[in-house]
Amino acid sequence: MPRLLVTVGSRSGLHARPASLFVRAAARQPVRVSVSRPGRPPVDARSLLSVLTLAACHGDTLELTADGEQAQGALDELARLLGSDLDDPGPDQLDGPGAGDAR
Repeated sequence: MPRLLVTVGSRSGLHARPASLFVRAAARQPVRVSVSRPGRPPVDARSLLSVLTLAACHGDTLELTADGEQAQGALDELARLLGSDLDDPGPDQLDGPGAGDAR
């Protein structure tokens, strides 16, 4: 089972908006992904409430795990997202029609 350690990049940690973006990205993956603090039981990365209970702060290390044919790709995508500053939305992190358009 592939595993990946990731440092939380968001300034506010994995709370509210960053957690929501992470959970939505996990739900889009073709495999089930779990996230945990090292040494603690994993939680479903698709559950906002479960992810929030991790109380992950900026700079904390989290472990992502997945199983299946496309596990490594899913972990790589989620690790990139988790390691970025989700408090600073770029055009690729906004939702909805016209997101990222300069108006």
